[in-house]
Amino acid sequence: METRLDTKRHPCFNVAVKGECGRVHLPVAPKCNILCNYCNRKYDCVNESRPGVTSAVLTPAQAVAYLEQVLAKEPRITVAGIAGPGDPFANPRETMETIRLVRKNFPRLLLCLATNGLGILPYVRELADLGVTHVTITVNAVDPEIGRQIYSWARDGKVVRRGLTAAELLLLRQLEAITALKSLGIIVKVNTIIIPGINDRHVNAVARKMAALGVDMFNCMPVYPNADTPFADVPEPTAAQMGSLRDDAEAFLPQMRHCTRCRADAVGLLDADRTDELHGCLTSCARLVPGDADKPYVAVATKEGMLVNLHLGEAPSFQIWENNGHGFKLVEERLAPPAGGGSQRWWDLAEILKDCRAVLVNALGETPRAILEECGIQPLEISGFIEMALQAVYLGGPVEILKGRSQGLAKSCPGSGRGCDS
Repeated sequence: METRLDTKRHPCFNVAVKGECGRVHLPVAPKCNILCNYCNRKYDCVNESRPGVTSAVLTPAQAVAYLEQVLAKEPRITVAGIAGPGDPFANPRETMETIRLVRKNFPRLLLCLATNGLGILPYVRELADLGVTHVTITVNAVDPEIGRQIYSWARDGKVVRRGLTAAELLLLRQLEAITALKSLGIIVKVNTIIIPGINDRHVNAVARKMAALGVDMFNCMPVYPNADTPFADVPEPTAAQMGSLRDDAEAFLPQMRHCTRCRADAVGLLDADRTDELHGCLTSCARLVPGDADKPYVAVATKEGMLVNLHLGEAPSFQIWENNGHGFKLVEERLAPPAGGGSQRWWDLAEILKDCRAVLVNALGETPRAILEECGIQPLEISGFIEMALQAVYLGGPVEILKGRSQGLAKSCPGSGRGCDS
C-alpha cells in the first residue's frame, strides 16, 4: 500500500510546523556545475552556518546509516533533503541513489531538493515517481545581463560557458525545470539571493516571472559576504532592506520569512538546530565502509607493498588484505584486467574484487567509481601507509587524514578504461 505523504509537514514551506517538524540535510553532493560570485564551499567546517558548508560528505549508503542515527535521536524529523554542499545535479548519480534509498528505507519521510536548476530537468519525472514533494530552485535574475554579473561560469556536460552565454543557459534551464516540476504537481520554492548593487532592484521582476510559472513560495535571502570571492566586499543587506523587499515581492508570491540559511548538513528543528550536537554521528558515518561477511577483504593499489600510491588505472595488480583477528595479513595478489575495453574493464575488475569490501587507490575516475560502488565495493582515495588505511577500513579510524593529492587526480580523469599516465 502506497504511503500517503503529508506535504504540510515541511517546516521550510510551512511556518506553522517549524516548531514541531524538523529537517535533515544529507551532504552527498560535493561538486557544483556553476560558480556564483558569492559562493565559497567548505567541506570540513564546523564554524559557519550558511549554505555550501558541511563537516563531511557522505555516500548514499552512508547517508542512510546517518539518517537512521538521526531519526533515533530526533524523531521529529519529517523531511530529508539534499542541498549540497555543491549542487545535487552536478552529482546526479549520488543524488538519485540517495533518494531511492531514503524512499525505500524511510517511506514516511518527505523528500526535498535544493538546486540551481541547471541539471535537474532530465530527472524530474523520476523525482516525481520517487515521491519528491518539494524542490527549491535558486533564481537570482530573469535578465541575463544581470545574471552575468552573478555567475562566473556554468558547466553543461563537458562544455563550460562564461559571461552572458552562461547566464542565458542557466535561466533557460531554470524556467524549463520549474515548468516541468509544476506540471507534475511538485511544490516549488524559489530562492533569490539579494546582492546590493547587483540585483536588489530586480527582485520584483523575478517574483513576477516566478508567479507566472506557478511557483508556490518566494524566499529573499541576503547575500552572505564570503572571503576570497568576487563579492567578498559587498555589504549584507540590512533587516529593514530585506523586510521592504519581501513586502514588495509579496504582491506576487507568498514569502518565506523564517529562513535560517541552513548548512548543507543541517539537522533538527529550524528553531532548535542540532547540527553541532549530531556532528559526531555525521563524521562517524562518513568513515563507514561496507563490511558484510561475504566481503572480508580489502584490495590495495600499491607499487612496493607499503604505501597506497597507484591510481586505479595504473595498477597492474592489487594486493588483497584481510583482518584475521590478530592483525592485517596479505592474502594474495590479483592481476587487474588489461587496459582498454572501456567500461567493461571496470566491470571485470569488480568481478575480480567481488569478495572485497573496499579498494584503496591513490585516485580514480567517476566511471569506475560508479561501477565499483554498484557492485558493493567502496573505492577509497588514499595517500599513505597501507596499514593505517586498513585500520581506517576495518576498525573505523579516520579516513579523511589519509586523503591527499588524489582528489585532484580523480577530477582530471574520466575513467575511460584506457589506463592512466597521471
